[in-house]
Amino acid sequence: MLQKKNVILRVLLSLLVMQLTVAMTPGQANAGFSGRITDEKKAVIIGAKVFAIRRNMEFQKIVVTDSNGDFRFANLSTGNYQLVVEAPGFADSRQMVEIGKINSLEIVLHLIKLVEVVSISSSYLAGTAEALEQTAGSIQTIDKIQLEQSRVFNFSEALRKISGVNVRDEEGFGLRPNIGIRGTNPTRSTKVLLLEDGLPLAYAPYGDNASYYHPPVERFESIEVQKGSGQIAFGPVTVAGLVNYITPNPPEKTTFSLKLIGGNRDYFNGNAQFGGSFGKTGLILNLNRKQGRGARENIRSDLNDLSSKIVQTLNQNNILTAKLSFFKEDSKITYSGLTEAEYAENPRANPFLNDSFKGWRTGFSLQQTTVLTPKINLITNFYHNYFSRDWWRQASNSGQRPNRLNLESDCLSIAHLNTTCGIEGRLRDYRTWGIEPRFNAQFDIGRLRNDLNLGFRYARENQERIQKNGEWPTSRDGVIAENNNRRNEAVSGFVQNRFLYQDFAITAGVRIEKINFGRLNRLNQTTGKTEITEVIPGFGVTSNAFKNTTIFAGVHRGFAPPRTEDIISNSGGIVDLEAEKSWNYEVGIRTRPVKGISLESTFFRNHYENQIVAASAAGGAGATFTNGGETLQQGFEFSGRIDSSSLFSTSYNIYLNTNYTNLFDAEFRGNRFSSISGLSKVSVSGNRLPYTPKNTLNASLGYAYRNLDMFVESNYLGQQYADDLNTVNPIANGQRGAIPSQIYWNWVVNYKVEKLKSVFFITAKNIFDRTFMVDRSRGILPSSPRLIQMGWKLSF
Repeated sequence: MLQKKNVILRVLLSLLVMQLTVAMTPGQANAGFSGRITDEKKAVIIGAKVFAIRRNMEFQKIVVTDSNGDFRFANLSTGNYQLVVEAPGFADSRQMVEIGKINSLEIVLHLIKLVEVVSISSSYLAGTAEALEQTAGSIQTIDKIQLEQSRVFNFSEALRKISGVNVRDEEGFGLRPNIGIRGTNPTRSTKVLLLEDGLPLAYAPYGDNASYYHPPVERFESIEVQKGSGQIAFGPVTVAGLVNYITPNPPEKTTFSLKLIGGNRDYFNGNAQFGGSFGKTGLILNLNRKQGRGARENIRSDLNDLSSKIVQTLNQNNILTAKLSFFKEDSKITYSGLTEAEYAENPRANPFLNDSFKGWRTGFSLQQTTVLTPKINLITNFYHNYFSRDWWRQASNSGQRPNRLNLESDCLSIAHLNTTCGIEGRLRDYRTWGIEPRFNAQFDIGRLRNDLNLGFRYARENQERIQKNGEWPTSRDGVIAENNNRRNEAVSGFVQNRFLYQDFAITAGVRIEKINFGRLNRLNQTTGKTEITEVIPGFGVTSNAFKNTTIFAGVHRGFAPPRTEDIISNSGGIVDLEAEKSWNYEVGIRTRPVKGISLESTFFRNHYENQIVAASAAGGAGATFTNGGETLQQGFEFSGRIDSSSLFSTSYNIYLNTNYTNLFDAEFRGNRFSSISGLSKVSVSGNRLPYTPKNTLNASLGYAYRNLDMFVESNYLGQQYADDLNTVNPIANGQRGAIPSQIYWNWVVNYKVEKLKSVFFITAKNIFDRTFMVDRSRGILPSSPRLIQMGWKLSF
């Protein structure tokens, strides 16, 4: 093992020294390049992003057009570049430019043709240069360049690059999102709002926000995470933060890309994308195939994902955008973790050879965009999702095995698990649809500028839940133990206005959610109904009194509705279960003190009046939740990036990215008692919340020169507790005990070959092949082993 580590380290050091040596050799002559971005009517476009991409693939720099629509690059090496221009409401522009021969250019963007307002940070300002500077809250973005060059294995790896976010692994393939933000429990991402292009991604955000599905990260172009008061425009869940995955728009010119990746543990990832504009129609298609083994033995997954987007210009002021997606998963995977004895014997063991998960999802959305004036538009979205999954498993957690062995006469020992023991089928079908018009307007009242954003949503959710108990481990049918229909109907609306005066902006808004819950138990024909109405205000302020610096502060009401199954019992009774509510505060600063350095730091305080906590380890017919009472989570986040090429005008770039979170308080408040069965009289007041590490850190150091880009990355996660008693010494079933701190090292190399229109890359994840515990909620789950992958991408 030590020899393997030494070999890897020597290779890393050799490559770095070699490229640094090359970097010190004289480069090509430098030149400036400037231009102006306008629309078809010669009106300048403010805040457009201009990318200079070396040799059609290598990213160099980004600039933003000023109040005159002008941009300028300084000290670019002479030669051929691809200029890519992006602006909300316009088609992307791509063209080759030989800098040195041409030093200025006016680029015309086509208005409306490919409009789709999906960016959270620009949804109020319609893409002006003030968008980020006047966002009253913490917001971070992983752009398409970073997402592409990072070669992330899955969405979990991508989100670890965002401060304040804690992502917990499960099966090692990124199939089940477990995302926590600012101290919320990451299990099934129940306290995080997941969006795709601003629309709900979860299959039942009002009635069951737990996620058993996540599309492959290859579908998306960029990722936004917002944790401030702007969340109230995207409810219902506003307690911690939201993640908005953004899909690419059709390009102006016809493009095609093919990406193939292979690696150890039988890994294969194939992705093909085609896009273009044909008259008044824009089209983009994305097909992804993934397969391979997970973090444990006897686990394998096969995924297929197809997504498409069509943008149709109806006339000068109206366009339609249609999206259709299909996802299918076929996995041999278990739900239960390991006991302490099993983990000690083999941390990657999986005794359940016949457990399986089969799921599929279809998604459809239709967006009508009407541009009434250049500053007023109406966007109406209709969306419909259908998700179906059948999970056959012999145990939901490691503590259930003795019960099964005792209850079944032909299940006498662990050795019978895969011969005579029975199995449970958790069969779920979800149908969700909604309609959501949004009105956006910019107007002036004297010297006071206003950005008004208001919207309305009507949504319905229908859950069909059946549990069948099979006689044999290979059974895929059996006796019905649960047959439930759960329904939700929601009406919501929000209004939010940003007042702008000189260097100050004040954002105030309110959201109202009204949710009707219904449950039918078909086994005894009992029904129950109830409703919740909540008013969710938010307020934020920003100041740009200092050059290249934004100071922001905000407060908003956090809200998360209870699950239908928790507020209405299986016998139709109404449970006295309140919605989860909190007051969330933050104050922070974003600054670019000099060219090449960007920093952001935020202090946050989330004070929960009532957290909802589980009274059982896994869901099902008998699962219940209860009012958990008062909790407090507070800390600070820091993120920063340094680029030597911008700092020192060098032809090479040494860059540093870092994101750090210190969650110094995450504790139970008030008169609190344990939710663990049999220990309900034990006080937990002042104890730390489960799965809330105090310190998390993601840092990467990279080097780029001409066709080469490489970086080494580390991920650190501090110690966590797995239960409210803060148990340190583990118990036999593995579900309680401390989870030690852990650190992972990753390495990525990208190399571009212009003549082949290709990029070749190699990645090494968890370089030193360390094995850590990542979860105890259902028994012990191990981290992913070392993953070595090589890939090739062709683009033209």
